[in-house]
Amino acid sequence: MALKSTIYKAELQIADMDRHYYADHALTVARHPSETDERMMVRLVAFALFAHERLEFAKGLSDTDEPDLWQKDLTGAVQKWIEAGQPDEKRIAKASSRADDVVVIAYGGKTSDIWWQAVRGKIERLRNVRVWSLAPGTAEALASLAARTMRLQVTIQDGAAWVGSTDAEPVAIEWTVLKAPAA
Repeated sequence: MALKSTIYKAELQIADMDRHYYADHALTVARHPSETDERMMVRLVAFALFAHERLEFAKGLSDTDEPDLWQKDLTGAVQKWIEAGQPDEKRIAKASSRADDVVVIAYGGKTSDIWWQAVRGKIERLRNVRVWSLAPGTAEALASLAARTMRLQVTIQDGAAWVGSTDAEPVAIEWTVLKAPAA
């Protein structure tokens, strides 16, 4: 018998002063049986960092043709494709041909560094791809906020972000830009 996804409910209060985006989002997040709390929370933070009225969770791990998150325009064309983790270069190249903007948010410290060194040469040529690497320990700190029902406040200002809840200390979201999209 196949294991089913675990459903999490998250209320995100986003104050993004860099983009002047202020909104509350009531989200339902399905955590795949093979997914860790770290990865699920990185997906949730990715939603907050790129929040938009049409940004939504996709099938991600369950379907190789869909990202973790995507934003489509009114015609159904993919504007933004967001991946969490360390996807292979073929998946990133495929995303690059299907979407206007591709974002990869890698995490995992040393394993993330090793992954980047392996795919860097092939990814550098893709003009619409950006790759960020979360600071070591960030995903683990985010996992400490995971609960079946979450109420999180996200503040983004001057290129920095914090995620907090009433039950825990805020977590600073720090990242390094490994690749920026071509101008």
